[in-house]
Amino acid sequence: MKQSELKKIADTCVNKITKNGFYREPYKHLIVDNFLPDDLAQKCMDNFPELSSNVWEHENDDGIEVKSRTTWKSEFDIPDDIVDSVRILNSSLVLNAFSKVFEIQKLIPDPYFSGGGLNVTQKGGLLDVHVDGNYHDATGLNRRMNALIYLNPDWEESWGGEFGIYNNNGTQLVKKVEPLFNRLVVFDSHDYSYHGLPDPIKFPDDTDRKSIILYYYTKELRPESQILNKNPHSALWVKKGIKDKRGNLSREKYEKT
Repeated sequence: MKQSELKKIADTCVNKITKNGFYREPYKHLIVDNFLPDDLAQKCMDNFPELSSNVWEHENDDGIEVKSRTTWKSEFDIPDDIVDSVRILNSSLVLNAFSKVFEIQKLIPDPYFSGGGLNVTQKGGLLDVHVDGNYHDATGLNRRMNALIYLNPDWEESWGGEFGIYNNNGTQLVKKVEPLFNRLVVFDSHDYSYHGLPDPIKFPDDTDRKSIILYYYTKELRPESQILNKNPHSALWVKKGIKDKRGNLSREKYEKT
């Protein structure tokens, strides 16, 4: 797509971000429907690689994380018909809009796509309630925000798979967000922004739950009110007692071994 066309789309996206669906409780989050032009969203959905291809990493931690995600290392790993949408989400125009709405200055996208990219959850898949890791190893930056675009046309409530927003200790579901086609969800990422889909999804056998997930960072630390542990940590899971998959609160213990 031409640069001028992409900029027009980005300008429209910025307008939607600044005028739609912002909530402050239980933590800041934004919901924008029909975020991308329909044809661009459709291209994204239609060009997910086959799950049998070697671009996927498959997580199968029973009761904790059962899903697949791409192993992008740079922008050059992104499929041609998806890269324009990622460029829009990582553009300075959209970043400035996110910064304005969430009051987080100097947001930085992730050119390494660490943990980000395409996500697929099949029937029976799940994601335990958790908070995300706080640190970007390659850059030393601090995780501040997550953005998702859902790509699930004809989604039905009986399928499950809603994005769950929880209270500040992960014990109570506060809100469910349906994973509707072309819906953007953005939220604060910190040590009290619990989220997940802990119930196995019931999507049809021939239909997967699809999304694009991107993360954003700052050089500055999170505010003290958002910090449980200042040390670098991986995702902390409710079923693990607010510890990572190895049973630790931070990565210090096993990074030294």
